Amino acid sequence: MPNDTSSALTEALDDGYQLTDKDELQLALKDEDYKLATWEELKAIIEENRLEDLKRVPSDLKRYIAWSHRTKKEYGSIQAFVLKERLGWTDLTWKNDTPYADEEDTKILINDWPYGNAPGILHLVCWTKSPIATEGEKGDLTPEARRIIEGWVEKTFTQYLGRENVLWFKNWKSIQSVRSVEHIHVLIRNYEEEWLNGIVGKDARDEVIGEKEKRRAEGEE
Repeated sequence: MPNDTSSALTEALDDGYQLTDKDELQLALKDEDYKLATWEELKAIIEENRLEDLKRVPSDLKRYIAWSHRTKKEYGSIQAFVLKERLGWTDLTWKNDTPYADEEDTKILINDWPYGNAPGILHLVCWTKSPIATEGEKGDLTPEARRIIEGWVEKTFTQYLGRENVLWFKNWKSIQSVRSVEHIHVLIRNYEEEWLNGIVGKDARDEVIGEKEKRRAEGEE
């Protein structure tokens, strides 16, 4: 791990960055000791709603913590960064209060900070201005919200890739890093580049972020 990342991580922890128990376990590992999650493992985690078992590669987690700390100092919050630099949304006023019902309320981007998944799996984040209904202490999806999102995922991804090549989930409110901007995570495999380019948007800086994640998904890293 580069020294600048180590220094930034140390600074974040010295400034009071709160590590979870999961973070501490991951940071104690070396990358070579971490097993990348296979498609079948991810499918089981999502179906069994064990979302706390989704983890980042240790070196990626160190960089993420350092980045989060710097970003909060510069922008005030991760939400402010996401809205300005990634989404280009000046506010969260929606055109349709149903999630993903209006294209102008929706943006699909490659995840900057994906979980530690095996090559061949691409991690997308699908943002919406519309509220997504949750329930309970964890903040899990309501049945109606799950039905709405399932329908959108089917129309946007599954009908092109097949059910065997699409997984999706929404992190519980309690484990979200960006809580104030609604989003779900979609994992895909066996996709055509031309199709992907047709649905993935550019961020507010006119860039397609996540090239490293694309290379990893394509088995080049």
